[in-house]
Amino acid sequence: MLVSSVILFAIAALGGLLLGVLGLRQRELPMPLSLLHGAVAAAGLVTLILGVLQGNAGTLPIISLILFLIAALGGFVLFSFHLRRKPHPKGLILIHALAAVVAFILLLFGIL
Repeated sequence: MLVSSVILFAIAALGGLLLGVLGLRQRELPMPLSLLHGAVAAAGLVTLILGVLQGNAGTLPIISLILFLIAALGGFVLFSFHLRRKPHPKGLILIHALAAVVAFILLLFGIL
């Protein structure tokens, strides 16, 4: 499960990188990419939760899960800006990305 979540989060990160660059440049974000990014990240989050609930995850995957949940909350807020066609706050974009990147790195170290 944990390896599957790494793969899903890696795919979500590719879309997130493009969305982040566009958002920081205050460009219009493509809705299909936003939806795909969120759906793949959500699937990664679900697989990570299942992996942690199996009971054989160490401390790093649990910390990673907490950080990914924080990143998901930031993602929901960013998506609300998208739906309202408002400029995305650059600080929130950076916090969302930073939380996700740190969580991803911790997850990688946790499964190695």
